[in-house]
Amino acid sequence: MTLEPTPRALFFDVFGTCVDWRSTVVRELHAQSHASLNAATASLASTVRVKASDMTLEQWGIFAQQWRDSYKQFTRQLAQDPTLPWISVDEHHLKSLRELMTEWQIAGLWDDEQLRSISLVWHRLEPWADSAMGIALLNRLFYTCTLSNGNLSLLGDLRTFSNIPFTHLFSAELFGTYKPSPKVYLGAAEKLELPPNECVMVAAHLNDLQAAKGNGLQTVYVERPGEEDWGEAEVEKARKDGFVDVWISSKDGSRGFITVAERLGIDVTDASQARRLSSSAPVGA
Repeated sequence: MTLEPTPRALFFDVFGTCVDWRSTVVRELHAQSHASLNAATASLASTVRVKASDMTLEQWGIFAQQWRDSYKQFTRQLAQDPTLPWISVDEHHLKSLRELMTEWQIAGLWDDEQLRSISLVWHRLEPWADSAMGIALLNRLFYTCTLSNGNLSLLGDLRTFSNIPFTHLFSAELFGTYKPSPKVYLGAAEKLELPPNECVMVAAHLNDLQAAKGNGLQTVYVERPGEEDWGEAEVEKARKDGFVDVWISSKDGSRGFITVAERLGIDVTDASQARRLSSSAPVGA
């Protein structure tokens, strides 16, 4: 065990840490664009048809990243200013999708029903290859809890879709704000009736871990491709500052959460049985 005191609960960031949002969202946008352009019943303005027809998979990737960035900005603003009106992540995703469609001059490519369905793609994101197996292993010793800015219905759908066997679903929604507000980290620990230092934040984003550490939680950093917002100099400084207790680097042959389980003292040699064993884990909301 590399954490002290021995933790009892692991809190997981979800988008990017547990699931590969980028691949799923880009694929969905690209596929739905082609479906609309090729639909026999579609009545699209010529300018919209031309713009959408010219969009490559790479451009849809840029669109998806802007969608994701708008979510980050939205949650950060509401966490900093409690006077702002509360809206859920689902509501924001739909609102920001509409705004981006206008900005990219493709408004009208999808009707309202299609827009709403596409905005819910965040409920059906593909997990990283190690996520389900790793969480199942970690369930042997710890509570494994989502601690995401995503709303509860989103997280419930993701747990079902991804088959990641979290024992508990916690959302910032429960605390009326968003990470990195202290209310989220401390509120989650309180819900489990645990002191913060017996809880661990697991994330692929150093800003999340820095905030968690500042509120007394232990921290595990799991590198995921394309997920870290901080530049190389900031990442190197984070290593020296020491607010990450366990650093799982992609350069060291990491198997993500399976490596986390190994570092935390779990025998992973029979990992193939972990998912079956996890069925006995307590499940809470």
